[in-house]
Amino acid sequence: MIIGLPKEIKDNESRVGLTPAGVKTLSDYGHTVLIEKSAGNGSGITDDEFRAAGGQIVDSADEVWRRGDMVVKVKEPVGPEYQRMREGQLLFTYLHLAPDPKLTQAMLASKITGVAYETITNDEGHLPLLTPMSEVAGRMAVQVGAHYLQKPEGGRGVLMGGVPGVLPAKTVIIGGGVVGINSIKMAVGLGANVTVLDKNLERLRYLDDIFGAQIKTLMSNNYNVQESIANADLVVGAVLIPGASAPHLVKRDMLKTMHKGAVIVDVAVDQGGCIETTHPTTHSNPTYYVDDVLHYCVANMPGAVPRTSTFALTNATLPFAVKLANKGFKDAIAKDNNLKAGVNTYAGHITYEAVAESQNLPFKSIDELL
Repeated sequence: MIIGLPKEIKDNESRVGLTPAGVKTLSDYGHTVLIEKSAGNGSGITDDEFRAAGGQIVDSADEVWRRGDMVVKVKEPVGPEYQRMREGQLLFTYLHLAPDPKLTQAMLASKITGVAYETITNDEGHLPLLTPMSEVAGRMAVQVGAHYLQKPEGGRGVLMGGVPGVLPAKTVIIGGGVVGINSIKMAVGLGANVTVLDKNLERLRYLDDIFGAQIKTLMSNNYNVQESIANADLVVGAVLIPGASAPHLVKRDMLKTMHKGAVIVDVAVDQGGCIETTHPTTHSNPTYYVDDVLHYCVANMPGAVPRTSTFALTNATLPFAVKLANKGFKDAIAKDNNLKAGVNTYAGHITYEAVAESQNLPFKSIDELL
């Protein structure tokens, strides 16, 4: 199989879909790996390192997409990449289609096969390819929040941990999953006053066992969300419904109860956001205000730490990329239901039900189409 590795072109996205170790693994299996020149530079990986691992450096993204049987990326296709997708080609990347009708239509029109990192499962029902970037984003959320709480950055002028005689920042984390628990670790480490909400009582018990008196736990419902964010300094949105749009748990009218200069970091922005006032931003222009509350809603947060993120991501994605390359798409998913769960589009059809429901479009099971 010919595997294409293009350079990411989303705003300030410096991650890359394979490391030299991944290129060598695929090359050792007899596959050809085409790498767009400078694709790894943002992650500190040189073309020479890719060459030494067995990759072939090519001059343009057009060539990578034209020749690649499978294209491996990090982020969903944007603008110029729409026209490069083609029928029968396999795209292996994060897609986040539910809140993105334009991309969905482009993929359906091209009839490309889209396998999404974020919906591949494991035997426990977890999302192993979403986990590493959720870990990064969860830790970054508090780091970013602490930064923007500083007065020169537009925030309220609050130190996360306070000092003796001065209260720490009131920090509310909505969602106790992978993003949430990593945000908790950072916030607790900085000495913040932390409240975490989740709708799963067993998850709250687990968090209580781990963090004890360092955090407060609350069942997530409209009343508790509203009460918790009142007078909050930092709110982290960490809600996920696999493959579907995130629910808006924080309504606009709740923002007026927050402090002027408080900060919201909505990690769920990739799936539409769990804050009603969320809209995607970029690393070039990351923040905006609604009702005097600073919003940070960058849709590719881990792209700010590309070296850490690239290696963390490819640790998880490479085994699936190898399986797809070695067995081919049809055989690979026929023998692996976890990988099959990643198929979001095929032959012009939406094959992931939550995506179809989010956009009110027809759904067809991949089993019906093969």
